[in-house]
Amino acid sequence: MATETAMPSSLFRSTDPYSLTPLREQSSQLPASEVLTTIYKFPTMEPLRFEAYPSNHLHLPLRRDILHRAVIYEGDATRQGTASSKTRFEVHGSHRKIRPQKGTGMARLGTRQSPMLKGGGKSFGPHPRDFSTELPRKMYDLAWRTALSYRYRKGELIVCEDGMDIEYPKTRFVKQIFRHNRWGNENSRSLVITGSFRKNLFRALRHAGEDGRAQMEREVDVKDLLELGRIIIEKRALDSILKDHESDLVQKVQAAA
Repeated sequence: MATETAMPSSLFRSTDPYSLTPLREQSSQLPASEVLTTIYKFPTMEPLRFEAYPSNHLHLPLRRDILHRAVIYEGDATRQGTASSKTRFEVHGSHRKIRPQKGTGMARLGTRQSPMLKGGGKSFGPHPRDFSTELPRKMYDLAWRTALSYRYRKGELIVCEDGMDIEYPKTRFVKQIFRHNRWGNENSRSLVITGSFRKNLFRALRHAGEDGRAQMEREVDVKDLLELGRIIIEKRALDSILKDHESDLVQKVQAAA
């Protein structure tokens, strides 16, 4: 049975409108929410330590609409747009009339560049154009962190110590590593992201495309983060990606009056 008790005086003290702290100041006083991730040693995958990351970096809710817009934005930017065809005025040759208008008993024809004739111009053919679209920078940065958060929530973001490389540049050797850690084709392919070029690792994965691929941090986009089964990334590369894509978290500095 519920019983009535006296309310603590501290609750009534906060209702004084003159003692309330502005909401913006209250949010700045709260401790930042963080998530932990394990740092592994590659390729033995020995746990080394824990690292804390802000929740607005690796623990964002899934936004399929933002991810879709980012993938479309990247795809449009990669289209060449070089397809080109000639109009009837650009086709080489004389522009005289092929035959008289009347008296031959055949259909009327103009020049040999007519779109109706073989070798003639194209009426509404393609011409060089720019297929790229626009996307706000803050939305694109949010898509990056949303993709990483999606992988983190599913346990598919594996962070390794800097300097990821293998001892031998052999495809058979890297296949054994992937098979042992269940990163290969049987358990969905893996994306290895490094901060710089790793000679042995990249040469070994060059002919192991059925198990995964390796890319440097500057070559990765949002689609790559979502395409394969898991992400194996260097800590330095992860920190660089998060640093480069946090424009929506940076508050504008108010100009002095």
